[in-house]
Amino acid sequence: MTDAQAPAQTGTNPLAPAPEGARTAADVVTPELVAQLTKGVTGSGRTANHTPYTGEKLADLPESTPEDVEKAFEAARKAQAVWEQVPVRQRAAVLLRFHDLILARQAEVLDLIQLETGKARLHAHEEVQAVAVAARHYGRKAPSYLKPKRHTGAIPTLTKVTELRHPRGVVGQIAPWNYPLELSVGDALPAFVAGNAVVMKPDTETCLTALWARDLLIEAGLPAEVFQVVLGEGPVVGPEVVKHADYVSFTGSTRTGREVAQGAAARLVGVSLELGGKNAMLVLEDADIEKAAAGAVRACFSSAGQLCISIERLYVHESIADAFVERFAARTKAMRLGKSLTYGADMGSLVGERQLETVTRHVEEAVAKGAKVVAGGVARPDIGPYFFEPTILEGVETPMAVCGEETFGPVVSIYRFKTDDEAVAAANSTAYGLNSSVWTKSAGRGRAVASRLRTGTVNVNEGYAPAYGSVQSPMGGMKDSGLGRRHGSEGILKYTEAQTVAQQRLLPMAPSLGMTDEAYAQFMSRSLRVMKAFRFR
Repeated sequence: MTDAQAPAQTGTNPLAPAPEGARTAADVVTPELVAQLTKGVTGSGRTANHTPYTGEKLADLPESTPEDVEKAFEAARKAQAVWEQVPVRQRAAVLLRFHDLILARQAEVLDLIQLETGKARLHAHEEVQAVAVAARHYGRKAPSYLKPKRHTGAIPTLTKVTELRHPRGVVGQIAPWNYPLELSVGDALPAFVAGNAVVMKPDTETCLTALWARDLLIEAGLPAEVFQVVLGEGPVVGPEVVKHADYVSFTGSTRTGREVAQGAAARLVGVSLELGGKNAMLVLEDADIEKAAAGAVRACFSSAGQLCISIERLYVHESIADAFVERFAARTKAMRLGKSLTYGADMGSLVGERQLETVTRHVEEAVAKGAKVVAGGVARPDIGPYFFEPTILEGVETPMAVCGEETFGPVVSIYRFKTDDEAVAAANSTAYGLNSSVWTKSAGRGRAVASRLRTGTVNVNEGYAPAYGSVQSPMGGMKDSGLGRRHGSEGILKYTEAQTVAQQRLLPMAPSLGMTDEAYAQFMSRSLRVMKAFRFR
């Protein structure tokens, strides 16, 4: 073993070997399971996916051509015309049944998530939680979100106005690899209950999870043809999805998001984008240091940092910085790395070679330019090909890539500040604006600082979970972190077209009853003044 391969002496250790008889990839991903899950995939070619735990192949899969994508949209369009006629409460009932099924059979999908992403089981369970919450929320609230709404007309009592919501048709969804359950079917649920069909392109390396969720939704009562799946290389299949969709939902990098937005704009179809982030956590001088250190571990290293809303920049008040760094580093060094299909590991693997290369480059470049490694800093091939220790850096400065670029791995840089104004300015200094975190014992101060941060979500005294889990509230990015929102009313209404139906009664919106044009104009002017006086909207 070379020095580069040797485990770093930082206190980070792998879990004990899996017990005798523990499940393996071959036990979970059987030929029968693959055949069952892929029978709904439109694809005439062949491809494969792999597990980052070992690098071995998990399954042979169908690969879709542009012609296959077109066929999938044709089938989805026919099915959608029937599905939108199903009463919304019956569509919502599918989501509630799905909620129960996914909780009852979570062990199956947890194995798949772990094998496809390499994440620890507890982090995989976050996806189950998020999807169950979304299914429950839209299963309960969709009828009220979508019901016809009465509005004040142009002339009260004479004009009756109703706002209707129609499904857009077929939603094209391009889902990423890092949260293959939550960011695939979790985003599709409101589209389905709104009366749409979905053609989804999940990442090939994590598609079994999405296909499992599709199978479970069909078991819950969703017509199979309403949910189409296509697989293949992003640059080949992705543009074809955008080309045919009535609305596009995309989660991924900012660079690719711009391309998706341009393709959708050329066709004048709507788009929602959740893109990159370089999220900041602010630890104010009155924060509980122990709680903030424990929270930083969750915020920075969940899913090995491969989470769009995880923390990569940590700003700590100078008066408590030494104490905080000591406690945070101790907790980080004590984390257990593992790849067993059981609970117990604190962190799993990176997803693949590209992520490992980015993480390694960011850390090595920062160290070469003067940054200090406080914890971690090395790969762990002794555990698996893409494992990298949770890493804390200090002394990071602007010329270093890790300072401004999204790492998307288990690396966080610590910066010290003197005033709240300085911390807020630093947190807002990037082009990104997805998520942020504030730690303080004062609830009022926490909310005041939070309101000054230019991010779509802010969590006070936690890293990311409270805002994301509050599914009735919108979640999304500002600036280069995206367009549109998931969750809440915005998360379902984006999948609909608004239609205003205005019915005029008794008198027309024109001179009548013998009025001259001038008399009508004077009458309407008086009426408008009266409506303002009586506070009509």
